Amino acid sequence: MPATANNDVAVRLDGDALVFTGILSRDVVPLLWRELPATLTGVRRLDLSAVERLDSSGLALLSRLSTRAESAVSVVGNPPGLDALRAAYRLDDSLDFSTT
Repeated sequence: MPATANNDVAVRLDGDALVFTGILSRDVVPLLWRELPATLTGVRRLDLSAVERLDSSGLALLSRLSTRAESAVSVVGNPPGLDALRAAYRLDDSLDFSTT
């Protein structure tokens, strides 16, 4: 399922991972939603290793995908902006709301 929302961002299913590349920003998130699989059966990882940066819209997309997955997902990679946004929105390592 290689999908390209535009020249700057893409998502593909690779085994048990959704692999993102490019910049996850407000401009491309609506396009990415249309490219994602209807179900996330078997997805256990969100691979952000090739993500250049993300904003709050990109984080919202990833967080929603994390909650739609049938089991807990792990996040691979740490693009610029992720730590600060996770802290601001009180999200844990799996992009779920932290209880602490």
